[in-house]
Amino acid sequence: MRISRRLESIPMSGIRKMFDLARPDSINLGLGEPDLDPPKEAIEAMAEASRAGFNKYGPTAGIMPLRKAVAERYKPYGIGGENVMITPSGSTALLEVSQALIDPGDEVLVPSPGFVIYGPHTKLAGGRPVEYRFAGKDFQPDIEDIKSKITEKTRIMYVNNPSNPTGSVLSGESFRALCDLADDHGITVVSDEVYDCFVYEGEHRSFLSRLDTAVVVGGFSKMMAVTGWRMGFLIADEGIMDAMVKMQYHVCASPNMPAMYGILAALPGIDDYLERARSVFKKRRDLIVKRISNIDGMSIRTPERILRLPVIRS
Repeated sequence: MRISRRLESIPMSGIRKMFDLARPDSINLGLGEPDLDPPKEAIEAMAEASRAGFNKYGPTAGIMPLRKAVAERYKPYGIGGENVMITPSGSTALLEVSQALIDPGDEVLVPSPGFVIYGPHTKLAGGRPVEYRFAGKDFQPDIEDIKSKITEKTRIMYVNNPSNPTGSVLSGESFRALCDLADDHGITVVSDEVYDCFVYEGEHRSFLSRLDTAVVVGGFSKMMAVTGWRMGFLIADEGIMDAMVKMQYHVCASPNMPAMYGILAALPGIDDYLERARSVFKKRRDLIVKRISNIDGMSIRTPERILRLPVIRS
């Protein structure tokens, strides 16, 4: 049986390989896996939904109460439920966006270093990933480097804010420069903002303010520590939402019904949960930065957003 050349051209994630090889007692610094318990409201409501019979196919774009609840969370940006699609994970949302927006031969700007799936998703859609650099110790996108790599074939630019793996958040200057590039060259920004709940210092600048030229991907995995539920969302202009829903139908038909009800129940109180989670993760960040800084010959830039840190007892 022959494997497609398209898939053969893509290596397996090194992080995932290490995860699979690690012993059960290993300290995992590889995956974005919050080790806190999910909100109890989410677990209870998911179980109750399953007991109540919500185990069938649902709407392809997700149940409207949850779509509206996500829109309400981002109300300052003026979005409604019709702008939101619930997806089976943020990663699936990114795959669906790439399949919906990238044609064979399109060039796609991807950050380097960056999350491992942007380049492979581009190749799976028939596009060509073009890596762009970061500049300076605060890991801001190198605008001049990006400009030098834009051609008439450039269609998409991936932005990860807050960034995985650098831990940086976009400055106001960088945000405006990226918006200007998108406007000047007719480029669509695909903004991966799954870590928007975990910013320690600085301000999170979301491309939700730019849905005329951007699609924003978010997730519940980090927000609620439910990575195994595989639940995310994307937010887009109504003009392309039909295309996103059509793509999702051909990927999964519909998201996980019981999980959607669990997430819906937990969203109203999620800010209190997140405040406690940020406090825990910030203490770990500060401790690890302090200990690394005390090692001769080593230094570390303090991340502005969450990194996956183990429990460390001083």
